[in-house]
Amino acid sequence: MIKSRHLRHSLQLVLWIACLTGVAMAKLGPQNLWIIGDSTVRNGHQEMVGWGEVIGPYVDTTRVTIHNRAIGGRSSRTFRHEGRWSQVLENLGPGDILLVQFGHNDGGPIGEENRFRGSLPGIGDDTETVLRADGTEEVVRTFGWYMRNYALEAKAKGATVVLLSPVPHQDWQGDQVKRGFVDHRQWTRQVAHQADVHFVDLNQLIAEAYNRIGPARVAAFFADARTHTTREGA
Repeated sequence: MIKSRHLRHSLQLVLWIACLTGVAMAKLGPQNLWIIGDSTVRNGHQEMVGWGEVIGPYVDTTRVTIHNRAIGGRSSRTFRHEGRWSQVLENLGPGDILLVQFGHNDGGPIGEENRFRGSLPGIGDDTETVLRADGTEEVVRTFGWYMRNYALEAKAKGATVVLLSPVPHQDWQGDQVKRGFVDHRQWTRQVAHQADVHFVDLNQLIAEAYNRIGPARVAAFFADARTHTTREGA
């Protein structure tokens, strides 16, 4: 079994920041850890496993209940449009922790050619209306708008929010992993600052760890060519 203390430390950093800054569990009793994202967070495939599916060993599950609501193929836009966020928000409460990671499916066209899942670039209030396949209109907003509203709405419920940059692809340039999602990483960082919530650059942390481990060993972490991890990789 391949293990890496560097990768484990990346995840522990995320949870440490969230728990350290949350309301003390002693005052609130059991906490809930909510996770939303795409297939790199929860895949549901036998061979492809997202990091949110194996987070249990890093959490005291006698005091924290994990609710991984991530789902494959979703973007910051579609997770909200499909009503998935409203279900999470309805159940969020004071002292809960919310981890948010989107970006993998937010690039590209906003229409049918991209399954109506792309978001507009940037962090502003720009909008564009598209006609969906069922004949209804949808107002599409920027990636930053969606991420900011996840953060602000969760904060309003008393939750501690951590925004995460997308995990890196297995894209090598020599013995160095290419830093991916440059724009979405920056937009997530900027939105976290605007909303006064926490930001963890998973893309940078994990890429640095991959570089230390090397291409041959990292290849064993992936169930496909570049995107989805195995259980051990997760």
